Amino acid sequence: MTLKNAQGKPMPDSEDPKQVSNNDLRNSQFGGGLINAGTVNARQIGGDIYNIHLGQQTVASGNLVQSQNQRERSQQERDSLEKAYTLQSQKVANLRTALVIETDVTRKFQYEYQLQSEERTLKELGDKLNASERQLQVAENSGLEADTTIYIERSPIEDKCYKAIVQPGALIRLKAPQRMGKTLLLEKTLDYARHQGYQTAKIDLQLADIDVLANLKTFLQWLCVDVADSLELEPQLEKHWQEVFGLNKNCSRYFQKYLLSVTDTPLVLAIDNFERLFQYPEIFPQFCLLLRGWYEAAKQGDKIGNIWKKLRLVVVHSTESYPSLDSNHSPFNVGLAIDLPEFNLQQVTDLAKQQDLGLLKEQDLAQLMELVGGHPYLVQSAIAHLKSQQVTLEELLRLAPTEQGIFSDHLRQQLWHLQHNPQLEIGYKKVVMTNAPVRLDTEVAFKLHSLGLVKLVSNDCVPSWDLYRQYFSTRLE
Repeated sequence: MTLKNAQGKPMPDSEDPKQVSNNDLRNSQFGGGLINAGTVNARQIGGDIYNIHLGQQTVASGNLVQSQNQRERSQQERDSLEKAYTLQSQKVANLRTALVIETDVTRKFQYEYQLQSEERTLKELGDKLNASERQLQVAENSGLEADTTIYIERSPIEDKCYKAIVQPGALIRLKAPQRMGKTLLLEKTLDYARHQGYQTAKIDLQLADIDVLANLKTFLQWLCVDVADSLELEPQLEKHWQEVFGLNKNCSRYFQKYLLSVTDTPLVLAIDNFERLFQYPEIFPQFCLLLRGWYEAAKQGDKIGNIWKKLRLVVVHSTESYPSLDSNHSPFNVGLAIDLPEFNLQQVTDLAKQQDLGLLKEQDLAQLMELVGGHPYLVQSAIAHLKSQQVTLEELLRLAPTEQGIFSDHLRQQLWHLQHNPQLEIGYKKVVMTNAPVRLDTEVAFKLHSLGLVKLVSNDCVPSWDLYRQYFSTRLE
């Protein structure tokens, strides 16, 4: 990565990176001792790291293959941000310690001011790091290893979705851990709706900018404009958004008076990666209340109810561990709930045949499933590598839980999630280090399940696949 100076220009090797702001506190005395508290601003990390920019990568919906080089660049950017975040975390910790032990009032005031600045920098880096991680996940989900144009039905799930989507005012909830095929099922459902002549609009919250999630008003206006854009309509937000009304009321008016009233054709609104809103307490409960309100409005028999009957909602999320909601305000206890299962042996066999690996014996596929179960992404990745003859089945199975294996990128990404959440890391270590089901804190268990790392057996957890047990039992020692 090219280092840049404070003006955004490439920094030559000879340039001294240790620039200091006016409130440099280095060599100041803390309680009689000396602590090096190098000054850092939003463009400096410890005076040594300049302008780590988050790569602006756009993953087009029709692009199913992302180059290896692009993924490597994403990984490098994420790693650089992670190092910067670690350095800045230590700097903040040092300043907090210094503030506690300092007795001089003037210096204490200076340290408080400096600490506020450093904490803002830490938050900025944290937001960039989270965004980088999401982009890396999107890039990996684009499917270099697996051919995502191949779809294996998990009957009768598809038929249930097709029958539900044509019902007035329908609400479908698709739930499964990450990479279980939720988005593919969503696309099949949307495609079916289009064949019925319906309009469709898909919102992927994983791709929403951090600024969009800054507050409820920004988020709802973004939603209105994005849906209108999907329908190739002019936004007309100023015309239909009146400040005299509340935010949810304005959003409802926009849909009712503009998006739903301009045509008699039903509109399917799909919201993918809904769980991203769980970490935004200002947005999540109000938006859930809004969706539940739309669902209930469609039950009315009046003119307004007939308008809302045209709206069909599909909500896709990876976990049930959402913040608590009033049962009367929640969209998670109404409509059709679909919990997407993993592939069974017959479905894995069908997948192998579609990939022209019909000669692969059933016992070979059973061996593969002993390692990765029926996890769609892992199974498809393995079959794609076997098809390309890059590796034999024996070699694939032997190297799978190592850094040389074909799943190494996926495993490292899961490890990253654990290492950046101490509670998850401690909990998962317990799970992989024992052969018996383990009882964990409910929130930790649901988060691990969301990542696909555990299966829930009653109230206990076990590793989802033997691949995870083998890999993480050595990495989390």
